[in-house]
Amino acid sequence: MSGDLLTGEDGRARCAWGASTLDYVAYHDEEWGRPVHDADALYEKLCLEAFQSGLSWLTILRKRERFRAAFAGFSIAAVARFGARDVERLMADAGIVRNRAKIEAAIANARAAAAVDDFSALVWSYAPDPDGRPSPRTMAEIPSITPESTALAKELKQRGFRFVGPTTAYALMQACGLVNDHLEGCCAR
Repeated sequence: MSGDLLTGEDGRARCAWGASTLDYVAYHDEEWGRPVHDADALYEKLCLEAFQSGLSWLTILRKRERFRAAFAGFSIAAVARFGARDVERLMADAGIVRNRAKIEAAIANARAAAAVDDFSALVWSYAPDPDGRPSPRTMAEIPSITPESTALAKELKQRGFRFVGPTTAYALMQACGLVNDHLEGCCAR
């Protein structure tokens, strides 16, 4: 087994990052890489990936319930109606990441997503052919950007989305199952 796979106390082999804490085990096994098609759920993942930029994903996971409460359950329609008072409310909320640019981007992204006829279909139209690349055997084989994530980021930016570069777009693709980057031999693959 590669050093990038770890066997947990339960005897299951996991991508090493997914075995380091109980929070990661649950996220890795039950959520990361599972197909997400609901528009609000995709919007939530997009927001969380943007908030994670420059921070630990574990920080975001541990604050996720506060993010959900602060951002109206990540309802695109509800967040699209947020205004200046909401920005100030969010900036005062110690339970989330208080970064004005990221907060304003989350609101702008809700408005942009609301303007798309089918946000889920738009995102999924950039999913690569699942047979187009072999299962990764090591973390080194997993890219941080791809032509598809670059194209998705460009499309989203053209539609008014913010804080969505190719790396964030690829992280979204991984989290929402557009690609399967669980390592070969991983229990979640």
